[in-house]
Amino acid sequence: MSLWTWVLLACAAAYATKLIGYLVPGRWLDHPLVTRISGTVTVALLAALVAMNTFSGDGGISFDARLGALAAAAIALMLRAPFIVVVIAGAAAAAGLRLLGLP
Repeated sequence: MSLWTWVLLACAAAYATKLIGYLVPGRWLDHPLVTRISGTVTVALLAALVAMNTFSGDGGISFDARLGALAAAAIALMLRAPFIVVVIAGAAAAAGLRLLGLP
């Protein structure tokens, strides 16, 4: 099979999954356990995405300026800074670390 066949199959599977979601009864979605689990899964997936983008590189684990940017953003979040300040703090930390020679 060609690459385009796999891409189209993946698109069809994603669309079918979305359509199946509309068939779930509303009373199932109103259950407090479902609400709690869906909120937790969302946060866990976002945390996993951040971790993978921070530590992955060259086929393994890498420690570079992205780790400093994540630390600066975490400190800004702990200080309850607005989101734009968190983003700017992370970007400034990464830029500063790269300026100092960290890859």
